Amino acid sequence: METKNIIFELRTKNGLSQDELAEKVYVTRQAVSRWETGETTPNTETLKLLSKLFDVSINTLLGSPRKLICQCCGMPLDDSSISKETDGTFNEEYCKWCYTDGKFVYTSLEELTDFLVGHMSNENWPPEQARAYFEEQLPKLNYWKP
Repeated sequence: METKNIIFELRTKNGLSQDELAEKVYVTRQAVSRWETGETTPNTETLKLLSKLFDVSINTLLGSPRKLICQCCGMPLDDSSISKETDGTFNEEYCKWCYTDGKFVYTSLEELTDFLVGHMSNENWPPEQARAYFEEQLPKLNYWKP
């Protein structure tokens, strides 16, 4: 979905007029109208305000152009699993299980690997195979890079 449709849908779903939305994000009604016609898109600071107002990620507001994965554990991210900073803004780098209340949950690669192997291995993916996979893949993620 395009940004113009997403903003329109979120605005109407929340029962806001263009004037009301404009007031909440400190722009003119005309700016909101231009976003909804696709003439322009909100700037970075306004996207942050819209993200917080509607409780969706900036990635969602932009039509999910990037496939987000947690840079700690590798899990695919969507608005329900993305972590938040202590001020309520989305942190699109990490899942809410690896980064909570402004703090990282896992302090070592071994700790995370043990957790993932314990929860992800099964009869089709034995613990040894799961461990080998995570030991190869996790160090490639930004959080674990030196």
